Amino acid sequence: MTNLLITYEPMVRGGAFLGIFALMAAWEVWAPCRPLVASKALRWRNNLALVVLNSLLLRALFPTAAIGMAAFAARHGWGVLHYLDAPVWLATLLALIALDLAIWLQHVMLHAIPLLWRLHRVHHADLDYDLTTGARFHPLEIVLSMLIRCAAIVVIGPSVVAVIVFEVLLNATTMFNHGNVSLPPRFERWVRWLVVTPDMHRVHHSVDDDETNSNFGFNLPWWDRLFGTYRAAPRGGQQGMIIGIHGFSSPSEVICLPGILTLPFRSQHGGYVINRRAWSAPERPDH
Repeated sequence: MTNLLITYEPMVRGGAFLGIFALMAAWEVWAPCRPLVASKALRWRNNLALVVLNSLLLRALFPTAAIGMAAFAARHGWGVLHYLDAPVWLATLLALIALDLAIWLQHVMLHAIPLLWRLHRVHHADLDYDLTTGARFHPLEIVLSMLIRCAAIVVIGPSVVAVIVFEVLLNATTMFNHGNVSLPPRFERWVRWLVVTPDMHRVHHSVDDDETNSNFGFNLPWWDRLFGTYRAAPRGGQQGMIIGIHGFSSPSEVICLPGILTLPFRSQHGGYVINRRAWSAPERPDH
């Protein structure tokens, strides 16, 4: 059964990705939340090229990805959940929650360590915020993320099924909360208690560093509230906030693929890494 799941996992994830991508793309066309400031065709062409590059890299380095590690850990009895005599449904639920916390902690770490922030700022440097921003990560960050996920699987001990469900949910919610869409305000206030919404996560992509260092969740919204990094809304409102990173506004730097791939190696650090200094509003760039 495990071998069958590993064999068909790429098709399950791929089908879910394409279906949700098409749904969110149609929603963005039908009811966009914010006007775009850069060429959508140029951004999508380069962001999706990065997705293809990252997918090929992961398949080359990690042929069975995270589910292979889950199967390996299960065979050796590694992980906390293998020591609990819990029903399958409860073990799966606990695994999903624990894996989501691990991803949240990883995200905070990417903002807290200057060297890792250099990689992660590729995600934040996009001049607009839409569906493809959610899949825009530097290849080195993608590899690091997979290594961290495999380490979390060894510690937690989720089943292969739990890992597949988690990967599908993470992809789905990441595309949803990076969408250039918005829910009705009253409904959105309730939904964000259950899942990270676009209005909630969009704050995280503000050019202002105190807003960037908030709302780290991709899937479950509870961790930011629990650990004090939750921010309900940007100070300028959803329409007034500026997306991106100060000092990176040239399309050749942040939209075209060569610029995206070399961005971590440029000298500017910026003031976005989590630190103890008092925040002050920097001069805002003109797009």
